[in-house]
Amino acid sequence: MSRRPPPAGFTLIELVVTVAIVALLATVAFPLAEVVVKRNKEQELRLALREIRGALDAYMQAVEEGRVEHTVGQSAYPSSLDVLVEGVPDASSPSRKKRIYFLRRIPRDPMVADAALPAGESWGLRSYASPHDVPEAGEDVYDVYSRAPGTGLNGIPYRDW
Repeated sequence: MSRRPPPAGFTLIELVVTVAIVALLATVAFPLAEVVVKRNKEQELRLALREIRGALDAYMQAVEEGRVEHTVGQSAYPSSLDVLVEGVPDASSPSRKKRIYFLRRIPRDPMVADAALPAGESWGLRSYASPHDVPEAGEDVYDVYSRAPGTGLNGIPYRDW
């Protein structure tokens, strides 16, 4: 009697079970990956808001210290975000050639999908005269907010961050 060697390879049932297990793992992994990507974008949004708001506060402090020229009827906040990058003459410098810079560059709102939009225009601007619940642009920039629709993982709309 001759013995036949067992056939090499996988049976159809083994392949179907393997594919089913991989499909089950993929259905769990993809939503988790989406949450991780959203969490990273939200972290970028927090950092960008903190950076711009810190620069606005530094500008206001420079006005209060007399380092930025300011008239009595004028707002103590910058007229645009570009002023924070371009800088202003240092009023405390004798030659007035020295400039004070508050930002190296304006960070982009990571929640805005339009990459062609300049970074400064990706943000919503709120003037000092504007109410907090209905922010509007005006003569100065008191605060910035995200114009992106949607709600964060924390349940708060991006506009209210």
